[in-house]
Amino acid sequence: MELKHIDIANLAVSATNMRGVKKAPDLTNILPSVRARGVLVPLIVRQNGSPETYEIVAGKRRYHAALVVAEENGGSCDPLPCAVMEAGDNAAALEASIIENIARLDPDEVTRWENFTRLVREGRSPEDISNTFGLTALQVKRTLALGNLLPRIRTLYKGGQIDVATVRHLTLASKAQQRDWLKLLDDEDAYAPTGYRIKEWLFGGASIPTSVALFPLEEFKGAIVSDLFGEDSYFADSEQFWQAQRAFVDERAEAYREEGWQDVVTLEPGDYFHTWEHERCPKKKGGRVYIAIDSRGGVAFHEGYVTSKEARRVEKGEALERKARPELSAPLENYVTLHRYASVSARLAEAPGIALRLMVAHAIAGSALWGVDIQTRRGKSDAITESIENALGEGSIDIYRREALAMLELNEDEASVAGGRYGSFSRDLGSIFLKLLTLDDKGVMTVLSVVMAETLEAGTPIIELLGQYLEVDMTLCWEPDMVLVDLLGDKELLNAVLAEVAGADVAKANIKATGKVQRSIIADCIEGKRGREKRTGWAPRWMLFPPSSYTGRGGVAMVEQWNAAQAMITPEPEPDVPEGIAPTADEDAGSGLSAAPETGTGEEGDPGQLAA
Repeated sequence: MELKHIDIANLAVSATNMRGVKKAPDLTNILPSVRARGVLVPLIVRQNGSPETYEIVAGKRRYHAALVVAEENGGSCDPLPCAVMEAGDNAAALEASIIENIARLDPDEVTRWENFTRLVREGRSPEDISNTFGLTALQVKRTLALGNLLPRIRTLYKGGQIDVATVRHLTLASKAQQRDWLKLLDDEDAYAPTGYRIKEWLFGGASIPTSVALFPLEEFKGAIVSDLFGEDSYFADSEQFWQAQRAFVDERAEAYREEGWQDVVTLEPGDYFHTWEHERCPKKKGGRVYIAIDSRGGVAFHEGYVTSKEARRVEKGEALERKARPELSAPLENYVTLHRYASVSARLAEAPGIALRLMVAHAIAGSALWGVDIQTRRGKSDAITESIENALGEGSIDIYRREALAMLELNEDEASVAGGRYGSFSRDLGSIFLKLLTLDDKGVMTVLSVVMAETLEAGTPIIELLGQYLEVDMTLCWEPDMVLVDLLGDKELLNAVLAEVAGADVAKANIKATGKVQRSIIADCIEGKRGREKRTGWAPRWMLFPPSSYTGRGGVAMVEQWNAAQAMITPEPEPDVPEGIAPTADEDAGSGLSAAPETGTGEEGDPGQLAA
């Protein structure tokens, strides 16, 4: 006899069933139990011609009750436990044996758990229990999983105060999470999730099943939570999953490039690959690979596509231009962008006259951060975030932030001076305004400078303008760390950075070494380990003001932003002035950065002086 779970769509009542086929069974006394706990007693079935379809020899009422529950749930139904008869089995004897064994058990699942747990303590395995009581191994494991629950939760379930779906999902929770859930349940003003919503609550939104992982699960270092009732398992830490998944996607993308594909495009998670906007195109004609990642971590590789517009060009015999791969990966660009932002904002906090003018410009033109929003210091990974938190620039601006909060008589441990959008922050606008009225000009300018620094948008041309005007020296504001080293993945980029840090001879000697070896040498030079001289006063080219790249491939956002900033400060050609007409004072003043005023000190006539 084989015990297994079979999809309800693959089951049908046998003509030999003792209750008949045509007559509808009375489900009055069985339907409430199936609604509450599902089908617990296995149906007796045998194969019906096809290896995938089975006919029910015994268990017609349980089958029909499951059909009713499935219809009530919009067609959703868990596979039913079944005992599959082998050739030559006596159906009546087998049914009698199973009924006899099941009759020894109290149908209540909590009582079952108590009995099964006692048997396990006496040395019986789940397989032994499964064979003894005519249950599938999965049913036994599901019952034993109730042991993961706090006693009070089991009591609530036994008393009918919470349903089976809630209990099953709570088996995924740790003891601490279960205690948190009970607190929500006891709080009349709080919302305690139930049923499948518990899974969303546990995993902070969309739960990520292990089935979507491209990497080997045995190599995953994070925790995995098994769902015995859903026959699936989930990643306890979504960020650890995304790091491992992205690393594997990057490896696959690199492999595609080595295979000769024209380009490999990795879409942002949640962005769809629309097939109607693309057409098939072979590799030899310039087709590229698109990698789509859904919000739950699933990855789809679309090989051999170009846009519809490019397809028309291919039909005309035109060759598609091969797109250069960006020099910086998204995490590395994020690292560089945030470090340069931290350094510029720190210098801005020391220049209230400039901050005033910048704040006025924001008030007139607006920006993505004004509403008012605060620039996040959180990176694309915990490592980048920690690096930013420990940055010299971040430490410097925090000193000014604490000073401003003290002036406003606010808690000096608050994360920001800027308060966010009107109506969504706990601070009282009137109280803050009245406090500012008591401060002198210098105090107001200090507060203003910090607010402007916190609401300065990272990764924009304004960072380049400020970095140039404030003469930001990244070698004084930033120190290389292992986060940067770990983010260096591009081989050509690695070789260039290695030559800069360790010298051309070392780079040449290790040009064929693995990326791991080259990163190790760079790390030794940065830290002065293993006999290598410590490299000081160095910053990568993209960090500097002005920034530059190491390769000719482009794709360095900060260089593009620098060029955009330079275009802003380049004076427009002066219009032709008719002879005899002199230019006005405004026309003669020029528009370059060199004409801007110096940082104010609050003295009369200085740009830092506030109007009375």
